Formats: sequence, structure tokens, C-alpha cells
Amino acid sequence: MHIEPGLVADGKIWLSYVTAAAAGGYALNLAWQGVRERGPLSVIGRSAVATALVFAFFEVLPHYPVGVSEVHLILGSTLFLILGAAPTAIGLALGLLIQGLFFAPFDLPQYGMNVTTLLVPLFALSALGRRIIAADTPYVELKYRQALALSTSYQAGIVAWVAFWAFYGQGFTAENAASIFSFGGAYMLVIIVEPLVDLGVLAAAKSLHSLKSLHRLKGNALFERRLFEPA
Repeated sequence: MHIEPGLVADGKIWLSYVTAAAAGGYALNLAWQGVRERGPLSVIGRSAVATALVFAFFEVLPHYPVGVSEVHLILGSTLFLILGAAPTAIGLALGLLIQGLFFAPFDLPQYGMNVTTLLVPLFALSALGRRIIAADTPYVELKYRQALALSTSYQAGIVAWVAFWAFYGQGFTAENAASIFSFGGAYMLVIIVEPLVDLGVLAAAKSLHSLKSLHRLKGNALFERRLFEPA
């Protein structure tokens, strides 16, 4: 997911700075809560892992431009389940920034829009998780329909934000609407594939959790605590 250059004119792009700053501030607040709960090394370690994975996802996994944006396999809900909300948010922001600085400088003007589009649906996913997952349920014990709901909600949020930026930048014209629908249609493939990845990762985590020799994974600083333990 990369907003196409020029989609939002320079005179309007200020809004993306505001939304990105708000999303970044909320991510830092979550990170501070994580530091108080598990210490700085855990948050830094999981954020570093998330950053490396996000960068690899953007650079290695298939991606192609369609309509107003670019279709990516982001795997944001997978990272959320394994690493937690704050490290995933930091990883998405830093991974995207590193890619822009060293491989795609033409994307830097759209950085605020891209960060907002990735982070706000992540926070919504986290809120949804608190509503549909009981506090005494570790993530490895999620029902598949719950994991599917988390995955699809994240992808739907991304599509909604891309559509917002497109309408904000280009207005409600027939041509713009057609480009948005083209992107949304192509993104259906991601909405189908990413939940399957989440379900596969969840099944693997359950398998690891069932092996007594791997119970030491509980409390491991490089995993989200909720993955193996209740809230």
C-alpha cells in the first residue's frame, strides 16, 4: 500500500502531517505503556523485529500499482498477534521510512498518508480485539473466526483510508471513483490471502504451545505476552 505521488496536492497534504502525528503520538503512548509493563528491551527488540519484517514485506513480497495506490501484502494483523500493537506500529512506520529513504524517495512526500493508512487501522484492530477476545484467552487459543475478523478488519481499514485520501485529493469525479474501485477490487486478493496467513501463523503458534519443551516461549521478550498468556 503506497499512495500514488500527486494524488493529494501540496496545498492539501498538510492534513496527512496532522493525522500521521496523531497516529505516531498514540503509537508512542502504547510503547510507553509497554515499557512500563515489560521493560524497554522487550519493546525495542520487538520493534526491531517488526521493522525488519515490514521492510522485507515491502521489498520482497509481490506488490503492484493499481489505481490510486499500490497493492501490498503487509501482514499487519499477523505482526500484531505475534509482536503486539506498539512494536507493530513502530515497525510499520520505520520500515516504511527506511524503504522511502533508501529505495523509494519519490514516496517520501506521501509518507504521512501512508503511515496514517497503516497505523489507524492497526489501532482499530487492537480495539476490536479487546471487544471480541475475552481477557482470559491467549491469542494461541483464538477461534479461527476471531483471527479472521481481525485480519479482514485491518485490510478493510486500509482500503477505507486509501479511498479517503483519493477523494480528499482528487474529488468525487467518475474517473477518480473508477480508480478507487480498481484498487479496491485488486485489494480483494490481499483480503483473501492475508487472513489465511494469519490463520497459518496462529496454527503454528498453537502447535509450538502444545509442545512441553517449548513452554519456555511464555514470557519471551521477543513475543507479545498475550500470544501465550491471558491478558
